[in-house]
Amino acid sequence: MEKNDKKLSVTEGVKAADTTLHILEKVAFAQEPLGVTQIASDIGIAKSAVFKHLHTLSERGYLTQDPISTRYKLGPKAWLISKLAPSTDDITALTEPLMREARTNTGLAVVLSTPTPKSAFVLATFPGNKSIEIGVRPGSELELHASAQGKIFLAYGPKSMTDSLAKRKLQALTSCTITSFEELLDQIGEVRKRGYASAPEESLLGVNAIAAPIYDYRDNLVASVGLVGSIQHLPKEDNPQTVKTILDLAASISKVLGNGMMS
Repeated sequence: MEKNDKKLSVTEGVKAADTTLHILEKVAFAQEPLGVTQIASDIGIAKSAVFKHLHTLSERGYLTQDPISTRYKLGPKAWLISKLAPSTDDITALTEPLMREARTNTGLAVVLSTPTPKSAFVLATFPGNKSIEIGVRPGSELELHASAQGKIFLAYGPKSMTDSLAKRKLQALTSCTITSFEELLDQIGEVRKRGYASAPEESLLGVNAIAAPIYDYRDNLVASVGLVGSIQHLPKEDNPQTVKTILDLAASISKVLGNGMMS
């Protein structure tokens, strides 16, 4: 009996800890302070149970209660712990291990970019380890219409990016660059269906890239990650394994940034 009682105690302890964290997350991600009734309704447990967890969190400094409204918001202890964690704003630091691993596994260059109104701005790059090194310098600005990462931003970013591009002449960087806006729109539609973009020889002859979107904890598009290599190592025809690699990499980076944790 003692053994069973101990197992039950451990299970109950884990469940209680899970409930406490659930409550803390609810308050943290709310747009305004929350009351006991709302928290209990959202989580689906009794108000009396919620109150006990709130009392503990408040006693430990993770939450504070407004004396007038009696609602709860994050306390100083939660703020202190958040300062000790890597900032989600520093995408390059958070994603470096995943990008290095992808470079090691594929041999291809791995490039991280963020959107600007007129380009895909390169934040970080890890050159490939093939005999002929191909990479993109940090600080480079990739054309939206002629790069895989640029197409990602056009497909998943604000409509204003596409509208702005429609007013400009699409420059031909190579003989393979898309210069027809209608053709570009068709390709953007395909990108949305597939979840990734490619740009074989569109920025530079002999070079291809494949990219996928990265989202933060609020489900905002914040960046794109791409694999870059020669046509020999990254052919024009999509390789299922390469597609899986870039989609998995983008999903892993998004997870590191907290994507999906507010649901």
